[in-house]
Amino acid sequence: MKKEIHPNYRDVVFFDTSSDYKFITKSTIETSETITWEDGQEYPVYKIEVSSNSHPFYTGKKMMLDTAGRVEKFNRRYAKK
Repeated sequence: MKKEIHPNYRDVVFFDTSSDYKFITKSTIETSETITWEDGQEYPVYKIEVSSNSHPFYTGKKMMLDTAGRVEKFNRRYAKK
C-alpha cells in the first residue's frame, strides 16, 4: 500500500445533540473537538443532529415540523404579481 494517501481511520465519538446520546465507532471523519470517553481515553467527537436514538422512524415518535414558514416563503416567492 502507498503511504500517506489513506485517510486516518480511528475511533470517533458521535454525539447526538438532540438527545444527548453518544456512541463510539470507527471513522475517517476529520474533527478538531475531543471528548473523554467512559474508559478514560480522549477521542475525537463529531456532533450530529439525528441518530437512531432520536430519529422518529426508530423511536416511533412524531416530530412537529415548521411547515407554515415554508409555505409562506413559497407563496412569497411564487406569488402572482
